[in-house]
Amino acid sequence: MIIGLDMGGTHTDVALLENGEIYKKTKYPRQEDFLESILIPLDQIMEGEDPLAIERVLLSTTLSTNAIVEGKLGKVGMVLEPGPGLNLDYLNSIFPVCFISGYIDHRGREKFSLDMDEVRSAGRHMKEKGAQYLGIVGKFSTRNPLHEKKIYETIGPSFSYSTLGHTLSGNLNYPRRIYTSYLNSGVWEIYKQFLKAIKYSLGERKIKAPLYILKADGGTLAGDAALLRPVETVLSGPAASIMGAMALEDIEEDGIILDIGGTTTDIAFLADGVPLFEPRGIEVSGFKTLIRGLYSRPCGVGGDSLVELKDGQLKIGPERLGPAAAFGGSSPTPTDAMVIKGIYKEGSRSKAIEGLKPLADKKGVSVEEMADMIYEKTADIIVENINRYLGEVNSRPVYTIHELLHGKKLAPQKVILVGAPAPAFAEPVSKKLGIPCILPEGFEAANALGAALSRVTTELTVVADTQERTLVVGEEGIREKIPSNFSKKDAEKVLFSYLRERCIKMGGDPSSPMEIIEEEEFNVVRGFYTSGKIIRLKGQIKPGIRGDYGA
Repeated sequence: MIIGLDMGGTHTDVALLENGEIYKKTKYPRQEDFLESILIPLDQIMEGEDPLAIERVLLSTTLSTNAIVEGKLGKVGMVLEPGPGLNLDYLNSIFPVCFISGYIDHRGREKFSLDMDEVRSAGRHMKEKGAQYLGIVGKFSTRNPLHEKKIYETIGPSFSYSTLGHTLSGNLNYPRRIYTSYLNSGVWEIYKQFLKAIKYSLGERKIKAPLYILKADGGTLAGDAALLRPVETVLSGPAASIMGAMALEDIEEDGIILDIGGTTTDIAFLADGVPLFEPRGIEVSGFKTLIRGLYSRPCGVGGDSLVELKDGQLKIGPERLGPAAAFGGSSPTPTDAMVIKGIYKEGSRSKAIEGLKPLADKKGVSVEEMADMIYEKTADIIVENINRYLGEVNSRPVYTIHELLHGKKLAPQKVILVGAPAPAFAEPVSKKLGIPCILPEGFEAANALGAALSRVTTELTVVADTQERTLVVGEEGIREKIPSNFSKKDAEKVLFSYLRERCIKMGGDPSSPMEIIEEEEFNVVRGFYTSGKIIRLKGQIKPGIRGDYGA
């Protein structure tokens, strides 16, 4: 059996799976105590079950996302090697920075060596600034991590944790790699304490199964492996709903996935049945990163969104002040409207009426008319956001988790609805969009299911320079010699070999499907002659549902 657990903004959803099917499920209101929000529903679903029968525990958590959004990061100092011609002084307003004067060029060649006295001075300066954690990022460290490693060896051990930029991504975007490294070190301590508490709590419950954490790209990695790159766990909630919806409903055409929660509605798109991808990396609280992630956009309206009258007009969301009035809350919500209309069968209708009556009186309509207005307005907001984000997608190249679709324009043919309030909105959303809305069996536990069934994923970048006779595996910090006749086929073999090893280190199955997602090959010309080639390949373990569950 497998436990899948998704911790959202309003509720924690837990599903217990047996033979790939949902065997039990539960939902628990989010508590102030983060750990309590996980352990109480875990205990509920494990009641009467044999803990030794659990094969895996998979968790999607908002822990890292919340730490970033709420500004609760550890104090991180950044040691940067930008090289000539790049002014990054603006970063001093965001975090403590020391600029180092060495330089590795775009081919991985050392042009200026490090001044080790300068490096040691940078370490002392960061200590004086109160930094407990370190980010070390060179502009072209993905081509040669020599300087990042030397800086770490010199000052890194005196800090609680250090992130080396080349380990997080093989991509060259330097500002994004700086921000990604900063956030990774910033969330490390809170993730470390969380992991320790979760592992202890599972042990107390005699659950000895391995723990996996969901990532933003819809894949997972082992809990201990995530301790090296906790930033990859941000925005895993939307990824969980996308993977869960795909597990529940087969779709081969363009489509929309709506995860309607208590606070927000997450909107995602499928191109020919494949989730869209953020090609450059996701953005978190204003930080543009190199974190791989599925395309998903929030809409600030959900079942428990606050409903107000502003200048005589209905305003729904984005605030949430607690549960619906029908469930003991103090503020009117769309859920109260659905209870009054009889669409939502749970909750107290009399309390819902009491919650909506002040709005109805102020507007000069009956409570029932106010419920109709709120219901229609909520559906309108969702559809308006779908159309806005669809326009955004179709205004630029369309990337899926597998490839760039040249000239593709999405034309959704159906909507897959998941989340507890989903049944209430199937009809109005379908009517307003003019396409069918599908409510798959198990829709209310889609997020937990997605977390439970997602396979371990990772990516690697290989750059071979046959003129320099060097090969670099950026994320692994490997730089080795190659012959001058090294070919793209040789690069593919090296890439897949290291990718398989990396997958195993992250707790994955070495037989997981691998693919090349980016490839470049061009000649190096000196004078009038070709003197070598540069070959760049990026490969990944394909995100998707675990093969042993046949989805």
